[in-house]
Amino acid sequence: MSSSRFASTFLILLIAGIIGLVGAGVGGLAVYSAIRQDGATSQNTPLPVSGGIFPNGQDPIQRLEINTTEVQTTVTQAVQKVGSAVVTVVGTLPGQGPASGQPGDQQVSGSGVFISADGYILSNNHVVEGLQEVTIILSDGGQQKAAVIGSDPFSDLAVLKAEGAAPAVAGLGNSDVLNPGETVIAIGSPLGDFKNTVTVGVISATGRSIDTGMGYQIEGLIQTDAAINQGNSGGPLLNLAGEVIGINTLVVRGGANDALAEGLGFAVPANTARAVAEQIIQKGFFARPYIGIRWQSITPDIAAVYNLPQQWGVFVTHVVPGSPAQAAGLQQGDLITRIGDVSIDQDHSFINILFGFNGGDQVVLDVLRDGNPIQVQVTLGESTSP
Repeated sequence: MSSSRFASTFLILLIAGIIGLVGAGVGGLAVYSAIRQDGATSQNTPLPVSGGIFPNGQDPIQRLEINTTEVQTTVTQAVQKVGSAVVTVVGTLPGQGPASGQPGDQQVSGSGVFISADGYILSNNHVVEGLQEVTIILSDGGQQKAAVIGSDPFSDLAVLKAEGAAPAVAGLGNSDVLNPGETVIAIGSPLGDFKNTVTVGVISATGRSIDTGMGYQIEGLIQTDAAINQGNSGGPLLNLAGEVIGINTLVVRGGANDALAEGLGFAVPANTARAVAEQIIQKGFFARPYIGIRWQSITPDIAAVYNLPQQWGVFVTHVVPGSPAQAAGLQQGDLITRIGDVSIDQDHSFINILFGFNGGDQVVLDVLRDGNPIQVQVTLGESTSP
């Protein structure tokens, strides 16, 4: 390598390191001036500064100069674009004091983001569930009253309506095209005190499932290592274009008997949030397919204890009178093993399979009744609960 070529490469690597410090390792692109061989200057052109291979093996950049007055990262631009649309959600849980056994109300908080100019806000169901006197705090410190329009506990989403106008609106992106390794940005109010905190990370994985412990999983979640803390729930997860690609919902840190973990945050995909929000805004609720039974999940451990003939399924403990299940002839004691073409197993819970259908759909259930396999056709109803 010639001395001039070596010097040019060294300068590129040095500037790449400087930009890495400016960008705090967030994967953004710096804005700088590129001076080429012909002496022409390309102002404010985002270019990679990795010193990698260029088309035809030619590196068109001989020297890079940082414009210190115009250095901006795409992260900064995305935050500036969406930051004013992020709010802190504050409310009161009646009859729940700050400590166990104490009377009085409890103040709770979370986050949310404006998704329409007429004041609709996306947040989490667990942020607003049971709240009274909901207030939103804007990024500039202003406050507005808000009402909970509707929620869906099974996706942990809720829609609020502010009394005033939205100072800014965030656009929803396409969460189906996300790939692990993409840089993402979380904005929210951790602990309720640090409003509009920005954290940065990557998409660690997509399509994750989390067991709620209530007989169903929240499926299709985005996993990220962007820091998400209590109070961040309901805030947006952004891509570098400043689009909301997820609604932050929970973080997993492990339990007393488990190894502690960091960087395990999860967000509801924007495409799910869009579908839920649109129906809530139109109808005031989000309807799921309804079958009308109470049931107990069957797992291999339970099947072994009770000597059941099937390792996975749901055991019908009660059939609701007048329900689609009663009309179809389901009975207490039936063991449902399959819905349509999907068997109930470790990766496909009863409720999540059911949620793949709509009210009015006709589905065939594979059932074990007194040890004998039968099929039952059910016309699903529509409800806000399973």
